[in-house]
Amino acid sequence: MANYPISFLTHGFLGVSIIMLLLWLYQHHRNDASHVDIGWAIGIALLTSYYAVYGQGDPNRRFLVWILTVFWSLRLSWHLSNRHESGKEDGRYVLLRRSWGKNAQRNFFVFYIAQAILAWTFSLPSFLSTANPYPLSITDGIGLAIWLIAVAGESIADTQLNRFKSNKKNVGQTCMSGLWRYSRHPNYFFEWLYWFSFIPWAIQYSWGWVSLCFPFIMLYLLFNITGIPYTEKRAVKSRGNQYRNYQKTTNAFFPWISQKV
Repeated sequence: MANYPISFLTHGFLGVSIIMLLLWLYQHHRNDASHVDIGWAIGIALLTSYYAVYGQGDPNRRFLVWILTVFWSLRLSWHLSNRHESGKEDGRYVLLRRSWGKNAQRNFFVFYIAQAILAWTFSLPSFLSTANPYPLSITDGIGLAIWLIAVAGESIADTQLNRFKSNKKNVGQTCMSGLWRYSRHPNYFFEWLYWFSFIPWAIQYSWGWVSLCFPFIMLYLLFNITGIPYTEKRAVKSRGNQYRNYQKTTNAFFPWISQKV
């Protein structure tokens, strides 16, 4: 990329790979992979810090992207750590550990390296934004507005779900209030929206058009790999017809008015 040696991004990838390797060793010792999601979010924050400090773009935008990305990472990490029940491995990784059997540690090693690749890949919007040499403009304000809506929406959705789950009367029930009345996964929707904020920050840069790809990549991951399929499968298994009715009346992703069955 213009004015950047290949080693600049390579060093970032090596750094996040070392972090994931250390987390894999911790997982090996504890037989608990629950922290890998937090490692992914923190990895993006650390890579963004690296880009902001050593990048060549406008210093004001570098600072803006750095502080907003770190805030996003810390909020997500805090939410993930609170969601994890102390002393128990996340159910997703319990299932993986059982299905992998004797090959669990080998497969988890590959999984952790894959997370390093993903963290590095999803840090590229930050890199493209911090590499943008043009002064701040109204375009950057659009990116900030998208960021505020996305982070606020995801925070509200997480808070509403946590409050619902904390009520013992709601055990085995489905949250259908607040934002969850309009989408079965409003937290995923706003997480997807977050990746649009980088487009206005990066688009002026010669390679900024690459930032257009990331909302589509995240959408594919949420719908096909890491988000909705697993969550829906667990919900149907634990809540049965109640959740099936919720599926019939409420959009899976894009918020919309609930339909009557």
